[in-house]
Amino acid sequence: MKSPWPRGERSEIFLQDGSMLTYDVYQRLSNERGDVTIVIVPGICNSSESVYVRTFVYYAQCHGYRCAVLNHLGALESVKLTAPRIFTYGHTDDLRAVVKHVSKRYPSTKVILLGYSLGGNLITKYLGEEGENVAKNIAGGVSVCQGYDVLEGTRWLLQWSNFRRIYLYFITEAVKALILRHRKILLSEPTKQKYQLNEKDIVSAATLPELDEAYTRKVHNFKSVTEFYQWTSSINYLSQIQVPQLFLNALDDPLIPEPLLVPIRDHAQKKLKTAYIETDYGGHLAFYEGGFIFPNTITWLDRTLLNAIGALDELEKTQLIEGTKNLCIVQ
Repeated sequence: MKSPWPRGERSEIFLQDGSMLTYDVYQRLSNERGDVTIVIVPGICNSSESVYVRTFVYYAQCHGYRCAVLNHLGALESVKLTAPRIFTYGHTDDLRAVVKHVSKRYPSTKVILLGYSLGGNLITKYLGEEGENVAKNIAGGVSVCQGYDVLEGTRWLLQWSNFRRIYLYFITEAVKALILRHRKILLSEPTKQKYQLNEKDIVSAATLPELDEAYTRKVHNFKSVTEFYQWTSSINYLSQIQVPQLFLNALDDPLIPEPLLVPIRDHAQKKLKTAYIETDYGGHLAFYEGGFIFPNTITWLDRTLLNAIGALDELEKTQLIEGTKNLCIVQ
């Protein structure tokens, strides 16, 4: 599938821990809308260079939206780490820094958050953490193909059904490759001594729980992987969200079996300002359609996300969503 490669401007944010965080801004290519910025948080190990991100960014630009894409720490091969830290599934400080930076840079802009997979967990957790203190310019959020409960989701991924264990292997190898690519700073002798890291355990890890036991939970001072996963899971922050949010999942997602979707269904039925879309097909970020051999560049997902973002923009303007309950099941 051919994908556009939109031209953006990279910004750098220097954080208190010495990390240099980057995000890419793509200006709107039409004046269809007012000043709206979509802050995009990609999936695990992904960045502004990922195909699905590039495709959506270009589509959104053409329809009058500015996009700002967070590049997960360590994900870009061209950007070296400046501190011994990479992204995690639950730390929202990087997203918080980008939102503040974008809001300061464009003081009149309205911000809508869009998160894919891991990014969906991050934007949901961030909005829950902010709660009633969420910035007034944030109009809402859209989450795509997240699993909500990291602890329970990992148990499913360890099973062989639907080839989940194979998917888990490739995800683990991607994170491990990222760590090893930055080993000079992440696995320096001072860092290994500080966090009691054993490089052999990291290299030999065959699953994410093994890798998180050998590396992640130690670097972030969690007593156990279970404690880390519970703290990370967005399901524990849903009730605190105060802005409109749309959640989207597919029943045939190989990484997220149907039992993990029960809590978000229940939440959408009970919680104000919440909508949930569930499709029979779509896999994990793979809502392709079109040609017999080659799918269309712009997918059903791209169009649906842009429609949802447009709806959030309009709802924020009119406040019509206040006092409503939105459960939307699409099959």
